[in-house]
Formats: sequence, C-alpha cells, structure tokens
Amino acid sequence: MAGLGLLQIEDCLDADGNVALPPDATLISLIDRNVANVGDATAYRYLDYSGPADVNVVEVTWTRFGVRLHAIGAHVQQAAGRGERVAILAPQGIDYVAGFYAAIKAGTIAVPLFAPELPGHAERLDTALRDSEPTLVLTTTAAKESVEGFLANLPDRRRPHVDIIDQIPDAASEDFVTTELGIDDVCHLQYTSGSTRPPVGVEVTHRAVGTNLVQMILSIDLLDRNTHGVSWLPLYHDMGLSMIGFPAVYGGHSTLMSPAAFVRRPQCWIQALSAGSRKGRVVTAAPNFAYEWAAQRGLPAQGDDIDLHNVVMIIGSEPVSIDAIKTFTKAFAPYGLSRTAFKPSYGIAEGTLFVATIAPGAEATAVYFDREQLGAGHAVRVSADSPDAVAQVSCGQVARSEWAVIVNPSTASELPDGEIGEIWLQGNNIGRGYWRQPDDTRATFGAELRSLLGEGSHAGGSFVDRGWLRTGDLGVYLDGELYITGRIADLVTIDGRNHYPQDIEATAAEASPVVRRGYAAAFTVPADDGGQRLVIAAERAAGTSRVDPQPALESIGKAVLHRHHLDVSHVVLLPAGAIPRTTSGKLARRACRARYLNGTLGGH
Repeated sequence: MAGLGLLQIEDCLDADGNVALPPDATLISLIDRNVANVGDATAYRYLDYSGPADVNVVEVTWTRFGVRLHAIGAHVQQAAGRGERVAILAPQGIDYVAGFYAAIKAGTIAVPLFAPELPGHAERLDTALRDSEPTLVLTTTAAKESVEGFLANLPDRRRPHVDIIDQIPDAASEDFVTTELGIDDVCHLQYTSGSTRPPVGVEVTHRAVGTNLVQMILSIDLLDRNTHGVSWLPLYHDMGLSMIGFPAVYGGHSTLMSPAAFVRRPQCWIQALSAGSRKGRVVTAAPNFAYEWAAQRGLPAQGDDIDLHNVVMIIGSEPVSIDAIKTFTKAFAPYGLSRTAFKPSYGIAEGTLFVATIAPGAEATAVYFDREQLGAGHAVRVSADSPDAVAQVSCGQVARSEWAVIVNPSTASELPDGEIGEIWLQGNNIGRGYWRQPDDTRATFGAELRSLLGEGSHAGGSFVDRGWLRTGDLGVYLDGELYITGRIADLVTIDGRNHYPQDIEATAAEASPVVRRGYAAAFTVPADDGGQRLVIAAERAAGTSRVDPQPALESIGKAVLHRHHLDVSHVVLLPAGAIPRTTSGKLARRACRARYLNGTLGGH
C-alpha cells in the first residue's frame, strides 16, 4: 500500500454507487494506509478503570500500532502456519486489539474470544476452543495463569501454545515475513452468542467485513473523518469488533473501556462520549439494557460539564425497546442529546454485523401492532392506547448493496409488505459459512428463494446466482421500513397460537414491582397432555428478596391471562443474576429453559 493515501469512500463504490471494495482492500492493507498517512495520529485509546487511580489512559498511534502488529505477527508466524487459527483470550484493551490484527496480518485466522475470568461462560469458551482448534493462544501477563489453567482441560493433542502479547519485544518485528492476503480469505471466526443454539463460528472474510464497515459508514453518515468511536462492548462481540474496525477504514480512532467498567460506573461511558463530542462526531453502540442502566445510574453529578450534542447512538437488540430510547433521551436531553441521536438498528453475526438502520436525520419512532394479529403473522396498526397494542421500533432501511426479503419459511416464497416472515439476507457482507459445519452452512447460507413478488419485491438487484442467508429472525416491511418482531426459535406456541416472549415478559414485569424489569424469560415446556405449557422465570428487583412472593406470582398469572389469554403453568422467582445471559448480554432463553427442565434453575 506504499504510496496510497487514506481510503476514500469513492474508492469503495462502483459507477452505479454500489459498494465494491478495491481488490486489494483487506483489513491489514487499510491499517497500512493509516500508518503511512496518519502515523502520528491516535489509533486507539483505552480507559483503564481497574487500578487505584480514577482512570489510566493508554494510547497508541498508528505508527506504534504498526510496529506492534509486526512484532506480535512475527511470533504468530513462528507458532502457526497460514490458515491456522489463533485465539485471543485476553482482557479488554489495546493488547487485545493488537493481538487480533496481528494474527490476521500473519496470515492466520483470528478467533476473538475472552479470558476465562468472564463469569458464567466457561462452557461457551470451551466449545469455541474445541471447535476452532487454535494452534496458538494470545493472552496477556495479567490473564496468563487463568488461561493456562483453562487450557489444561483440553486434550493434550489439542492444547495450543500460549504467547504473551505484552511480553513480545518490538525487536521481534524484524523477523516478520510479509504475507499476501486475499480479499476473500477468512480473516476471523466470529462465534455466535448462543442465544438460540450452541455457539458456532461464522467465517468472516476481508471482503465481508470491509463491505459491512462501508455500509455502516454510508447508512449512519460517518463520512466525516473527524468521527471517533467510544465503546465498552466486548471485543469478542461482532459490534465490539466493528467499533475497532471503523478507525481502520477512515484513519480515525476509537476510545475503548471494559464492559465491567461500564457496569460499575456507567457515567464513565457518558464522560467519554462528552469528551469526544467536544472535538468532533462520536459514534457508540449498545443494547437496550445499557441505555436503561446509564439512565438509572449514569446521570452526571451536579456541576459536571457534559456535552452530548455530537453523539450518534446505535441501539441494537431483538427487538429494540422504545422505552429504553425514551428513558435515556429524557435523562440526557438536558445535556445536548439530539432527538435524532438514536439509530435503532438490526444486525446479525452471519452478516458480519450490520443490516439496517434509520436515516441519519430521522428520529427513532415506534408504531403499534395488534397483538392477536401479530401472533397470526400480520402487522395491523392500532392506536398506542389500544389494550392490544404492541410497540415495534422501526429499524429503517436496509444498507446499500444488501438485500433483505421477508419469506414464508415453509414455502420459501417472498411475502408482501404487512406480512410477518423470516428475514433472508444477501450481499457481499455475508459470511462464508459456519466453520466445519457444511450441512448447516448449506441450509443457512445457501437458501433458495423459490418465488418473488411480482410487484414490490425487496430482492430487486440481488444476485440471481447466489443463495440467501436464513437469519431465523422474524420481521415485516411496512411503509418502506423494516421492523424486527422476534426470533423463530423463541416463539411461544401454545394451542396453535404464536406469542412473542418479550411481550409476555413485559407483561410480567408490569404486573409486579417484585420483578426486575428486563430480567424475565418466557418459554414453553412439555405438558402431560402432549402439548406445551408456559413458564416464566423472573429475577427479583433490588430490595425485594424478603418480600412474600405469593402476591407477585398471582399478579403475574392474572396479568398474562388477561392480556395474552394464556394460563401460566409456573412462575419462578429468582435472585439477581440467576437468569443466564449470552456473552453479549442477551437473555439466553434456551439455556434458561434447559436449566428449568434439569432442575438447576432454582427459585420459588
């Protein structure tokens, strides 16, 4: 990339305005451009709140980052061959970022995971390691002991070598051997969160991740180079990786912090956003619960000078909560937060990440659908004050050069607007498949769309010779906007009628103050008569551990019967933290159901 300037968005578009990356555009070539053109500029900043000081700020320039990639990459090449897997099991921080990119630069396939200290996710880590079979694990001095202890549980023949990122000297860069990378090479395996199935590794290519980053930049209007990221999202998560990918594309920088720091002190996130907002545009991303938590515990102290007028906030969950948006907006509007700051978005790991969001100048809005019709597969609008109203937040329009069609999964036929079906995707941002899962890859990534709408099809311009990605998500188009209604695997189906679990869970939370909002899981289990019965597991709200549970159990049962016409077979009240969640913070309903059935969930 010597002699090339910073990447221009025009370099990534064809004559018709479609996203088409230059043939030599890999993640590493983009970083090389930044090293050559803005070497003295900050690439990544990490705010470390783990020490005795209030915060320790660690920064790395593009030049320094380039040196570290060569040094770490040289060690990777000594331990792993081209195409072999290199897992990153390190704490959040710049060493993690450097290890991830160095593994790719060395010609291996990076596997972004997490150090074993992450509580409650040992099984997922073990699954990913056994599946990916890394030759090498990159970690840090701080995590070395726990990582080696965890790896000792693997069979001897599968036990990878361990190298310590922060102990690799810069002088090792002299041993790095330049490796040619292809745009269609797999750069990393993105393991899914495991919310609806065991974690599997999505094969993400340089073309897929580069295309998706450009799609995000165009959709959210991040073309100004004075745009910076602020993120506490875990770096093993697809959105966390995207937040370190933006700087690689446009030569800016991202400010990072750990998820634990955000949970302990959400005001740290707010302060970092404010600091960035004073210098330029700032983009951040988080799920529903994070915005609710920040509004509850992250309000500025009296006298704090907070400025959020330049902040863009991506909110991505299944589905996005209008209450989370309203709660955060009300709390932070006095600090300059724009009414158009929130960007409700839809994404999926199999599509690298990003699929759709609302227009840059649009406000986040909700429409209300009839509950009964929604369960029957029809999006019928009702007024917000209707007793059967269910709020749905628009995720706007699908990204450029990406296609999303709503499909009847039984017939593989495209459905018209207003009808709910499975979302099928196509585009160069789609991953290559599941690692070592050929049958699942064919079924999920190679679906055949058997019939299109004669008029109003959303597949116009798509590739006729390519298969489609089956997302497992349910959605609907209405008035040119995409709405995500839920997931097929999570549907509560009783007596032939479908219900959305998040709707039942919201009813349970509203029914009693004993229930911790956002921490309830609704699912079905087999009934004695061969049908299905409804179970609701809910965590207790703070300060209610000694409250008699019986009134809450009765209130929940009555509320669900009244609103959803469902009998609740069992309400389980649990202490805080008892309901399993994925590594990305989503409710793990499948795991919750499994624990209930095997008797390990506990509760009343």
